[in-house]
Amino acid sequence: MPDLIADLTALGGAGIAVTELGRDAPPVAPTPGVVQVGVWRTGPLPGGGLEPFDILLTQGPGAPGPWVGLPAAKLDGAVADLEAAVAAQPVAAAVCAQVLRISPSVSLDEALALESTAYSMLLASQGFRSWRAANPPRARADAGARVAMDVGRAIAIRLTRGERRNAFDARMRDELAEALAFALDHPDAPPVILSGDGPCFSAGGDLDEFGTAGDVGLAHLIRTLRSPARLAAALGPRLTARLHGACVGAGIEVPAAAGRVAADPGAHFRLPEVSMGLIPGAGGTATIPRRIGRRRACWMAISGADVDLATALDWGLVDEVAA
Repeated sequence: MPDLIADLTALGGAGIAVTELGRDAPPVAPTPGVVQVGVWRTGPLPGGGLEPFDILLTQGPGAPGPWVGLPAAKLDGAVADLEAAVAAQPVAAAVCAQVLRISPSVSLDEALALESTAYSMLLASQGFRSWRAANPPRARADAGARVAMDVGRAIAIRLTRGERRNAFDARMRDELAEALAFALDHPDAPPVILSGDGPCFSAGGDLDEFGTAGDVGLAHLIRTLRSPARLAAALGPRLTARLHGACVGAGIEVPAAAGRVAADPGAHFRLPEVSMGLIPGAGGTATIPRRIGRRRACWMAISGADVDLATALDWGLVDEVAA
């Protein structure tokens, strides 16, 4: 398998290319699977010629979109981290970049279907199988409800698996989809508040469940039919997601579809799936680029870096700090 990956990289089907942008920078053409990273170090940011790039890095926090602004002292380290992340999971990184190139240009439903198709395919990849072998699932008895709903002048929907940091499993997905569908169909159209019990909104997907589906094609269809992200988007401005603590993977992918996202001080955000040989699978390649742009979303997904609340506010991943 390493030889096949090397052959794929040599053919331009995977890997990473870093271009130092400037007057003498060579032209860059879009490539099918290579993650294209552009780096700008000094002077006014260029306004054109950026389309081929999947990630754009520059020095100086607060850089305007589509740039990821970093302290000058951390820029080279960020490039090195991206190179290491792509080297560790070249296929997942390539697929992630490909999906994100398409996602913003199609409808949300089409973007969710594209994501799920790619995610299902990666479940059969060597990159994911190697991660699963190194992180075998643990059998756990956990029969409690995943979601609670209180209906009054507003509909309050809460993730209730707080003792497991609201790990997002198939049962939580299904119960959350049912609650959001109920809210969507409510004849009075009341406001809807989505929150989570415990120390964080959600620490992401339940790792013990990853890759356990017996039929990945069937799992793909179920994922698209029972998509909390799709239902959250359909609620539009009626839905406010109230976040706190760690919001990882599905813990930010689903809330990003809400009409309004409020986060408590100390909330932070991360997309770890590429490091597992996968891509975001709860809607993140569709919802997050619609808030922050595909290049910042690609940086989040491939780097796996933690995004703090100040950055999330600046980018538009979060709309307000909760009172």
